Amino acid sequence: MLALSIPTELWGGGILLLLVYLFNASHVFRYYTKFSVFIILSTISATIFIPIMLLRPRDYRNALMPAWGARQISRLLGLKWELRGLENIVQNSGCVILINHQSALDLLVLAELWPVMKRGTVIAKKEVFFLWPFGLACWLWGTIFIDRLNVEKAQSTINKTGETIRTRQAKLCMFPEGTRHSGQELLPFKKGAFHVAIASQTSIQPVVVSHYYFLDGERHIFNSGKSIISILPAISTERMTRDDLDRLMTQTHDVMSTAFTNLSEEVIQTADKKTN
Repeated sequence: MLALSIPTELWGGGILLLLVYLFNASHVFRYYTKFSVFIILSTISATIFIPIMLLRPRDYRNALMPAWGARQISRLLGLKWELRGLENIVQNSGCVILINHQSALDLLVLAELWPVMKRGTVIAKKEVFFLWPFGLACWLWGTIFIDRLNVEKAQSTINKTGETIRTRQAKLCMFPEGTRHSGQELLPFKKGAFHVAIASQTSIQPVVVSHYYFLDGERHIFNSGKSIISILPAISTERMTRDDLDRLMTQTHDVMSTAFTNLSEEVIQTADKKTN
């Protein structure tokens, strides 16, 4: 029995050594391995707490458990997040949180924000709900689903969301660029989030995340690294109407763009110093 088991153990050890070698030697292998780990563990983290979430459905506090799991994933992937601007968090009212959108890794940013923001929620396309069990978990922690193909229904949902922000002091997290990208500048903003903020007469809370210098999808690079998450001072929408929409969008984009450039330069310079 022992003699038969030795080759199997040798094979296992050999495969493990090969994987370790490929992880360290090939950035492509490392890229796909780390993203696979991220996806698998994120799914587990989001769904494993469903039995507990069922005790209080549609409660924002349900998201705190998956958020804890996501923070452990960050450590495993070698990612560090520095959270700044806690003194700027809107208190005693709802708001619309706007975050620049870079990658699926933004999920890990939300995991850092959820415990400090309180009453957080997000908007997702309705198709996500049917990706069970993940869709069920999303529903349990209060995700608002919209039908993007039905403009009238989507707008109606967004209007109701504005009411939720006011009455429940909810903090609605949205990505105003509308799509993720890894560029050096922010994309133009979509109008949806600003319509919600003006309709609900609640502040916009800009949150800027520095550039993911450690991640490059085109060259398949996913290294360890650090990013700065900065919560900026709130922008009031009090007494604003639709006529103020363009001005509000420009103001917010300018503030977030400046912060994105400055934070990205800072974090890259710090990384370069550690390398040299």
